[in-house]
Amino acid sequence: MSHVLAVANQKGGVAKTTTVASLGAALAEQGRRVLLVDIDPQACLTFSLGLDPDDLPMSCHDVLLGRISAGTVVQPTKDGPDLLPATIDLAGCEAVLVQRRGREHALRKALAPLLRSYHDVIIDCPPSLGILTLNGLTAASEVLVPLQPETLAHRGVAQLMDTVYDVQRLTNPKLRVLGVLPTLYDGRTVHARDVLADITGRFGVPLLGPPIPRSVRFAEAPAAGRSALAVAPRSRGAMAYRELAQSLAADWQARDRQVREVG
Repeated sequence: MSHVLAVANQKGGVAKTTTVASLGAALAEQGRRVLLVDIDPQACLTFSLGLDPDDLPMSCHDVLLGRISAGTVVQPTKDGPDLLPATIDLAGCEAVLVQRRGREHALRKALAPLLRSYHDVIIDCPPSLGILTLNGLTAASEVLVPLQPETLAHRGVAQLMDTVYDVQRLTNPKLRVLGVLPTLYDGRTVHARDVLADITGRFGVPLLGPPIPRSVRFAEAPAAGRSALAVAPRSRGAMAYRELAQSLAADWQARDRQVREVG
């Protein structure tokens, strides 16, 4: 079974793209077939995995507008996962989609033919709550929220959870909140611990772990066109993402067994 995970937070700078690239690489290391989907017009995931968005003749923009099938755009990466890349053209995609009926389902329909080919599909949503993010949440079975533990996180999580509830009510009733993942984390500060305790208590969402520590290795990796797991495989951040990937894969495999037994 294919597990479709949206990684979303409308607040930028919370290591969202780093989480997608690192988690995808860690799952691929376990022998799982992984597809990463970049629906952010900034195309940071695409660039971080070694592709130049300015040189791509086709991207997720063309797929969402129905000009071409997703399979013809997918490209391999050096870190193991395949990638459905983005370009700046996605910035104009929302203006076109907003005029179409069923606009929130464009990505779900585009990915449907690919699901049999992958164990895991991870969607890098843009730092906004527009049509592209709604497409990511509508296509996903679960959503992971990377979160830098700071005061402004309260407001951001509240807005995102409101959007998730709307998606559950209107376009994707099966969407589940996988949890909040602490990123850029410094456990030495009382403030960071207090923010996490308040968010999990207030919104009732699981806290995923281990927390991802702040590391310069994550900033260096995109320059090499690789994930941090390839650039600094023994770093604390890389090991934390591997531990998270092992936990998620074990949970998904257990649920797959239950579905097969019931079926």
